[in-house]
Amino acid sequence: MSEALNSSARIELLSPRLANQIAAGEVVERPASVIKELLENSLDSGAKRIDVDVEQAGVKLLRVRDDGSGISADDLPLALARHATSKIRDLEDLERVMSLGFRGEALASISSVARLTLTSRTRDADQAWQVETEGRDMEARVQPAAHPVGTSVEVRDLFFNTPARRKFLKAEKTEFDHLQEVIKRLALARFDVAFHLRHNGKSILSLHEAHDDAARARRVAAVCGAGFLEQALPIEVERNGLHLWGWVGLPTFSRSQADLQYFYVNGRAVRDKLVAHAVRQAYRDVLFNGRHPTFVLFFEVDPAVVDVNVHPTKHEVRFRDGRMVHDFLYGTLHRALGDVRPEDQLAAPATVAGMVRPTGLEAGEFGPQGEMRLAANLLEQPQSPPASGFAPAAGSGSGAGYQYQYRPQSTQMPPAAEAQGVYREFFAPLPEPVASPTLPDSQGDVPPLGYALAQLKGIYILSENAQGLVLVDMHAAHERIMYERLKIAMASEGLSGQPLLVPESLAVSQREADCAEEHASWFQRLGFELQRLGPETLAIRQIPALLKQAEANRLVQDVLADLMEYGTSDRIQAHLNELLGTMACHGAVRANRRLALAEMNGLLRDMENTERSGQCNHGRPTWTQLGLDDLDKLFLRGR
Repeated sequence: MSEALNSSARIELLSPRLANQIAAGEVVERPASVIKELLENSLDSGAKRIDVDVEQAGVKLLRVRDDGSGISADDLPLALARHATSKIRDLEDLERVMSLGFRGEALASISSVARLTLTSRTRDADQAWQVETEGRDMEARVQPAAHPVGTSVEVRDLFFNTPARRKFLKAEKTEFDHLQEVIKRLALARFDVAFHLRHNGKSILSLHEAHDDAARARRVAAVCGAGFLEQALPIEVERNGLHLWGWVGLPTFSRSQADLQYFYVNGRAVRDKLVAHAVRQAYRDVLFNGRHPTFVLFFEVDPAVVDVNVHPTKHEVRFRDGRMVHDFLYGTLHRALGDVRPEDQLAAPATVAGMVRPTGLEAGEFGPQGEMRLAANLLEQPQSPPASGFAPAAGSGSGAGYQYQYRPQSTQMPPAAEAQGVYREFFAPLPEPVASPTLPDSQGDVPPLGYALAQLKGIYILSENAQGLVLVDMHAAHERIMYERLKIAMASEGLSGQPLLVPESLAVSQREADCAEEHASWFQRLGFELQRLGPETLAIRQIPALLKQAEANRLVQDVLADLMEYGTSDRIQAHLNELLGTMACHGAVRANRRLALAEMNGLLRDMENTERSGQCNHGRPTWTQLGLDDLDKLFLRGR
């Protein structure tokens, strides 16, 4: 055994074929991996149209044709060599990567496990040239060919010389779904490029260039579905050199899986844990448990402050100032979701697509205590006057119950005629309509949630607005209103701490202890008092009074872990919000409680002026709209 180990310990230079196949194991996982690399090369070449032909989900054939700048005849053999690229020249270029590809390994890796043919022509060339190679010998053969300006790459018989790799491929439909997802992801990154996909001779995807807002919205709808665009909120914020724009789905348009999440950094699609954490934090108390948000977001930043060379497939990035990026993303999305009002959800998609949220002032100002700071800012804003016809009763306080003064109007309904036979009554002339006591003559004056008509089973409020019928879950809606008021009250009054009779000792690592010292003032503002007793020991002397029942040791450890990972933590705020949510749930109006019309209308007006009123504290919807078209469908009217 020792002799075998000694003989295998000799260092030898790997053959080019074996080195490329090892590299292919990192880059080429399945046909979708191949199409990603080829499309990125096409986009880097300046292509404005890309055609993709696929057979058997790409295992038999993958053909990508573009109208980019092309490759000269002399450079064709180099294009298939490892570590050969036209996209970077020196270390300075690597520190400011603007292209999608830059390592110069993709074509070499693909050609080592497939039969590859590359045909290209530059604008100043008299004719095109073609280079062929196969995985067996890796020898490139160059010959003249016929081809317009641009490049075509054919990849045939993927993994023909590595049958073990081919066995790991899934069914044709599964592999094609992965391949199509890659194309869609890149199509969202480049609205200025047309993408066309054919599979087994059948046209699957045809996306034309999108140069204006309407065309971009159509492409988003084609890729993500029309339902997403109808339930998405457009945002665009720029602050301190950070630019975020795109669409975020409303909390009610959530998914059971994270399959409708597209995030781009300088045009590169990434799946970054810092970004994922910031998005989860922004959706924290408006998303139903176990559901995932939807978004198409584009983040633009100076390339010098982001490192894209941290993952073989370039799916992850590293930011120089991760905390600033995290706080900017969280603050922007948190503010945008908080600004959603019923009128936004009722707006037509075309109207919504043109809106820009004025969230730039607050965006990026969210540290670990961001939500409390945000709530405190709301206290400084002037309160809107009560809706016409209704005013809060004196001494109604924070609204534990609704006691609204109602400016009287006639609510008497026309008396029903006495029945003198069913048919005679049915065909008798209808009584003269009496104007609704709450609906004004002009439909433009109707609030977004309209005016209450009745209460159903002591649970739901029926309301009429300009679009039709609104159904409101009164307990869920009041719970959200109470919850937001409690958060604002807590922000205004601050968090009081409760000293522990016997301080708790906490064993931590030296890095965690250093982190606790660095953020000592932040812990103090949240009601904690931590003291360092040794290199790896902390003492908890005070905790927030509201969290006296919490496990202090576990909470502090979790917070320190977050601070070291993301530079921020929302665990304390999450615990506080959970407590406030419980208080709001117990304080909200209960089911089977009869409300007067004035109370119901007061609740509707509060919903229109409360952040995140579309969902209760647990992420469930608080209201839904049934338009006249929906009602007509129920009764087959117009058919």
